[in-house]
Amino acid sequence: MHLAHSPCPNDTFIYHAWTSGLIDGAPATRLTFADIDVTNTACARGEFDVAKVSYAALPYLGDEWRLLPAGGALGRGCGPLVLTADGISADDPAGLAGKRVAVPSDRSTAFMLFNLWLRDLGSPEVAWEVVPFDQIMPAVRDGRFDAGLVIHEARFTYGEYGLRSLVDLGEWWEGSTGCPIPLGAIVAKSHLDTDAVTAAIRASLDYAWAHPEASRAYVAEHAQEMSDDVCRMHIDLYVNEFSRDLGAEGRSAVERLLGGAAELGLVPKLTIAVP
Repeated sequence: MHLAHSPCPNDTFIYHAWTSGLIDGAPATRLTFADIDVTNTACARGEFDVAKVSYAALPYLGDEWRLLPAGGALGRGCGPLVLTADGISADDPAGLAGKRVAVPSDRSTAFMLFNLWLRDLGSPEVAWEVVPFDQIMPAVRDGRFDAGLVIHEARFTYGEYGLRSLVDLGEWWEGSTGCPIPLGAIVAKSHLDTDAVTAAIRASLDYAWAHPEASRAYVAEHAQEMSDDVCRMHIDLYVNEFSRDLGAEGRSAVERLLGGAAELGLVPKLTIAVP
């Protein structure tokens, strides 16, 4: 079974036990590390068997895929940020009009939230460009972009680049809707035994929670030079009970986000069932 997920600490923490053969009876896996912008488009082409994608990519996937209720990233206080170096006031974020913004993917939840927020501001026109997420903060710092849309551990480290937050899109979404933020989803090819895949993911997560030291070196190896403290904060923020089971609250958040975006014409209507 070909599994693809990012090298970020939340994913390596969750999937370490499964991909390392520590879960009895779990399907055998072949792992590819891939950033979310890669998996979003690769899955739309039918690649991989199980993959971590953005929730915003789900409307572009056909009926050969199923959304799984475990292994993803959804929560509170974990939203993307819009960062800037100077020249744009947090008191007037509409000052983004005419500016160049680096984004990590045009099929990401971060980009969807960014567009919903821009609609809320009156739809100022901005010029955006997809940039690998680990290059966004240096690019904004160096003046190649006026602002950057960032995800993952960037919310802990942007001060090191001399940047400031223009808006926390998670706070904006939660304040506007009361819902948690659907970030990363796990999808599997529909011909697979998806119950067995879900069980393997949950067993791997349970193992990680019960034996946090077991994955520490593995997480650090793939953490793109993050400090141990940042790795820990990353895991604590993005791995939670929604990672084990989407639940009614999680399903409601997904349907509200993707349904609202579809009504505005930002994405196609969702056809994949939300379990």
